[in-house]
Amino acid sequence: MADDDLRVLGDRYEIHRAIARGGMAQVYLARDRTLDRPVAVKELVPEFATDPSFVERFKREAQSAARLTHPNIVSVYDWGTQDGTYFIVMEYVDGPSLSQLIRRDGALHPRRAAEIAGEVAAALGFAHSQDVVHRDIKPGNVLLTSTGQAKVADFGIARALSASEGEFTQTGSVMGTATYFSPEQAQGLPIDARSDLYSLGVVLYEMVTGRPPFTGDTPLAISYKHVQDQPPRPSAVSPGVPVGLEAIILMLLSKQPADRYDNAEALRADLDRFLAGQPTLAEGQLAAVAAAAAVPAAATTVQPVVDPVDDDYSDDDQPKSRTGLFIGVLVVLLALLGGLLFWFARGLNAADVEVPATIGLMRAEAETLLRGEGFEVEVSEQANPSIEAGRVISQDPAPKTKAPDGSKVTLVVSLGPAQVPVPEVAGRTQPEGEFILAAAGLRSKIIPIEDPDTEPGRIISSNPAANVPVAKDSEVELRVSKGPGEELVPNVGGQSLSAAQAALQAAGFKIGGPDEEPNDDVAKGKVIRTDPPVGTSVKKGSTVTVIVSSGVAQVQVPSVVGDSQSSAEAAITGKGFKVEVTTENLAPSDSNVGKVMSQEPSGGSSAEKGSTVRITVGVASPTTSTSSSTTMSSP
Repeated sequence: MADDDLRVLGDRYEIHRAIARGGMAQVYLARDRTLDRPVAVKELVPEFATDPSFVERFKREAQSAARLTHPNIVSVYDWGTQDGTYFIVMEYVDGPSLSQLIRRDGALHPRRAAEIAGEVAAALGFAHSQDVVHRDIKPGNVLLTSTGQAKVADFGIARALSASEGEFTQTGSVMGTATYFSPEQAQGLPIDARSDLYSLGVVLYEMVTGRPPFTGDTPLAISYKHVQDQPPRPSAVSPGVPVGLEAIILMLLSKQPADRYDNAEALRADLDRFLAGQPTLAEGQLAAVAAAAAVPAAATTVQPVVDPVDDDYSDDDQPKSRTGLFIGVLVVLLALLGGLLFWFARGLNAADVEVPATIGLMRAEAETLLRGEGFEVEVSEQANPSIEAGRVISQDPAPKTKAPDGSKVTLVVSLGPAQVPVPEVAGRTQPEGEFILAAAGLRSKIIPIEDPDTEPGRIISSNPAANVPVAKDSEVELRVSKGPGEELVPNVGGQSLSAAQAALQAAGFKIGGPDEEPNDDVAKGKVIRTDPPVGTSVKKGSTVTVIVSSGVAQVQVPSVVGDSQSSAEAAITGKGFKVEVTTENLAPSDSNVGKVMSQEPSGGSSAEKGSTVRITVGVASPTTSTSSSTTMSSP
């Protein structure tokens, strides 16, 4: 496409192609004509350009990000308005988003996940130091350069930490993406920098497991889980997650902001400890929380009550308290009674049997094992996204405990992931298809396909096909048209017309022409060139015109009769002909002496360039007899 055909914003940014679509804006790859560099241009879509709240949010993104200059934050260069809408000019990041990387490759290596999280934490730490909280940290807003550096984008709902909630949102309103909400954000409560850290914890969880900690059929259901449910341990979903990194993730996902890291720099420092192979602060914190949670249970143990002792005296110089003696005797008696009760209970339970461990076994194997030990078996089934269908998820009583011989053991067996039918998305745009699949609890994998019959960006088909039942959270391939594709025009110069046409058709082109033109070097009937020229990248199905040689060019022979020999030769060779000179002896007084008396071909006729023109020149002779001689000259 010629530069004159490109849409230009602000008389400076020429739009080349769309590269992403968000909830309220389209992002394009563009060229900054002034600085001759690629940039990304985010343009508010027309349906939102007339909504003051969206326009305000769009302006706020430009203002928030423009003052955040940091290696891990996408730079904002400019912003403006044109044709009734608004646009932001940003740094172009020549790599995938984190969401695309996870969708393509699945769970990342724990070290790589920690490195990316550390760079995002650095970006957040800087933003928070400038009193800006992002409020929408998610994989789609983390871009990766071609060298793997992480950059945070989209400050569209960022808020100044010093601003009141009512300044940008109504009381109790919720903004952001439900999958990555903090609990306080999900409840519409005031938020601070630690809310961004929770969202980063969700992103880090997804990086190491391949899926977020909470999923649901609706944003409301997901938000409820953020507030009420504890996430499964990452190592239970992906067994290779190291203890130190798991502790960091769980600390970030604490329901109470006070239980998370104080700030992004503290998080980054702990990630650095993990990467250096050192114990993390999160491990100690979670151990302390676990110990504190265990205190109430320990406090129920009966402790002897003793009288207070006056600190002015020691046991060595004072008599023992009668109360203390009484309690000591009582404790001994209670201990003896406890021992008797223990042995009595043991005798009563002589027929109890240890319950075998069946968790992880296939149903048939578990039932056989339990019945072999004398137990009855009751089975219930439930869907489970991470456990193979038919395997035991849990059992009651628990493994290794005692239960009466012949009693019942209840097994919960996995049905595998919940099944959902693949939605019909053929004919829709790629963003629409991805949204529909996500709403059904499925992930998308984009497969670009050359298709001359389908508009670029529209879905041709899905794999599995529409209405086929698949497990929730499974991946569905979307075959998306990238148009007819392009092909290089092959070199058919010097070939016959039929051979050239066959080669062009085999490359996927239509044949134009043939057109003819003279050529001194290419034989008549052979191909001189094509239009577009050889090596040009052209859309398949386009027309390529073949230009064929009509032979050597025909040139008009100059008329030189009556000219001097030298003038005639110059005129003839100047037109690209060769000259053959024949002389005729004349009387010295003859007026034709030194002049061309005749020529062949005649002047004004056409002849092939490079052919010979013969001229006869009169020369004076001392005798009266005539004679002739011939000389040749070439151009």
